[in-house]
Amino acid sequence: AVFGPSAGLDANYSAILHECGIRTEFDREVIAEADKCKEDIPQATGRLDLRDKFIITIDGEDAKDLDDAISVEKDGKDYILGVHIADVSHYVSEGSALDKEAFERGTSVYFTDKVVPMLPKALSNGICSLNSGSDRYTLSALIKLDDNGEIKGVKLKKSVINSKIRGVYSEINRLIDGVDCDELSEKYAGLY
Repeated sequence: AVFGPSAGLDANYSAILHECGIRTEFDREVIAEADKCKEDIPQATGRLDLRDKFIITIDGEDAKDLDDAISVEKDGKDYILGVHIADVSHYVSEGSALDKEAFERGTSVYFTDKVVPMLPKALSNGICSLNSGSDRYTLSALIKLDDNGEIKGVKLKKSVINSKIRGVYSEINRLIDGVDCDELSEKYAGLY
């Protein structure tokens, strides 16, 4: 097969994807199932409601599928570390067209500047992306830590969150290093 000039990124991406048998398009049934999920507005019913907690995502600047978030809060002498993962299982039922497609793909494929998602964008970049200011279904690991960071207990809960900040690695690193923090102080005010 011919994919284009060998020096071109798109040609190389296409060749790699073809060689590995990775599909880049979704069929109509899969897209239709994913589009129906957009109509499901997250509710706290039957879930731990963490929407009032200070929860943030931290990803690369260009990331679009924000699938995990974190929180930390003081609990007496201890701390509660929250690790919140997008609850894709709420939207992808076993045996559905989405489930079968995800099983066939196995994972999202990441290049330096391109992603071939395991699930359609309505899910991966939409309702399952923990975008700041949006209520989202998550599975939360609430880890109790002592002053030394030793684990004292773990609870796993179905939850609903609302991320407060869309953190970026490079910005967080600048905050930690104390470099050019003034321009970031408003965005990250909740961290301070």
